[in-house]
Amino acid sequence: MIKNILSLALIFSLCQVGFSQDFAVLTQRDQAEVIDGWLEDRINNLLPKLMTETGIDMWVVISREYNEDPVIRKLLPATWMAARRRTILVMYQPEANADVETYAVARYDVGKAFKRAWDPESQPDQWEALMDLIKAKNPKKIGLNFAIDYGHADGLTMNEYQLFHDYLPENLKPNIVSAQTLSVRYLETRTPAEMATYRHIQEIAHQIVQEGLSEQVITPGVTTTDDVVWWYREKIKELKLDTWFHPSVDIQRADPSTDEAKRSFATKQGSMVIMPGDLLHVDFGITYLRLNTDTQEMAYVLKLGETEVPEYLQEAFNAGNRVQDILTQNYVSGRTGNEILRESRKVMDAEGIRGSIYTHPLGYYGHSAGPTIGMWDNQGDTPGAGDFPLHANTGYAIELNAVVFVKEWNKDVRIMLEEGAFFDGEKVNYYNGRQKKIMSIPRSTEILGN
Repeated sequence: MIKNILSLALIFSLCQVGFSQDFAVLTQRDQAEVIDGWLEDRINNLLPKLMTETGIDMWVVISREYNEDPVIRKLLPATWMAARRRTILVMYQPEANADVETYAVARYDVGKAFKRAWDPESQPDQWEALMDLIKAKNPKKIGLNFAIDYGHADGLTMNEYQLFHDYLPENLKPNIVSAQTLSVRYLETRTPAEMATYRHIQEIAHQIVQEGLSEQVITPGVTTTDDVVWWYREKIKELKLDTWFHPSVDIQRADPSTDEAKRSFATKQGSMVIMPGDLLHVDFGITYLRLNTDTQEMAYVLKLGETEVPEYLQEAFNAGNRVQDILTQNYVSGRTGNEILRESRKVMDAEGIRGSIYTHPLGYYGHSAGPTIGMWDNQGDTPGAGDFPLHANTGYAIELNAVVFVKEWNKDVRIMLEEGAFFDGEKVNYYNGRQKKIMSIPRSTEILGN
């Protein structure tokens, strides 16, 4: 496997796309090889630790075609677009820290990781075949994907649960437990192999964001915010990437009769023509190699005679960076998301900073599993997901805002930022840095002068 990873690293360095900077985007075939290599690594090296940690010795994941459990989507091989008929995956750990045995109670092998453990010719009933396997292993805890706090861990349908329960021998029924924590830990934990690539993925996202907020795309007085949004969508497809949400671009401008800083995030700003003096904000994400980015950055359209972003706007922007620092300094292993939020808001209040924190896990899903750290419409505790503790080797979208009164505009300005980052157990590291200066549009005028 190491040889394959090294050979694919060479492909990354050689395969380039037509871009203002050259970035490697793998072919579909090579992406599949990377994804399957990562999956094998996770099952062999990560899953044994997590099953031991959570005390579940058998994990059963059941899905029917086109009604996939969120977890099974990340256990299927790259060439499977969906489960087939009814796909049942069984992971069994005979003792703590032992290797995990993997089985597919299905008509097919499920990739290299899950070998077929059902012969319909000798046992036509798939459920009986599953029960034969369970009885042979006699697990102490049978983890199923039903959960209160996370949709990611609640993928077992009522029908499939009822069938499982009806077929299971009476003596094993008390052994059924929720696999919520195991599901969340599996989805949230990043492996060294994945982390070796995440910076590259974030770098691609940053470059697309910055190209969209530039004179290459925006002609002031002509280009609308919707034009930029759809440019982003086309660019993603052009680069053979995917996205997990529709981008947005919005404007704040020096008009005291408007109050964009108080606009609810539930209300979308309509399309507007971009003009000199506008402060632009983009929310953008890509999906590549099953990993997601979530990025918010800001740019300013220079007015005639300006060669750089006004200092008063940059000072407001600095408040957003300060909220980032306050939040990430409160990342401590074992703290819950609610505790991190409370400690961060104490510092914000002490420093007189207005704003909100609504940071979420980021990885296999854009809004992924793990501790919720505030929500845009709730700056108090989030029951359930906010009570989940912070673990090492997990990723986050550091998402927040700071509201600053700008006297030159005679109004509040809201600095909205979001950057992908990794918590290694000791500190938070941004995957590819973070925005610290407002981008100017155009940027070329900065070297021309007047």
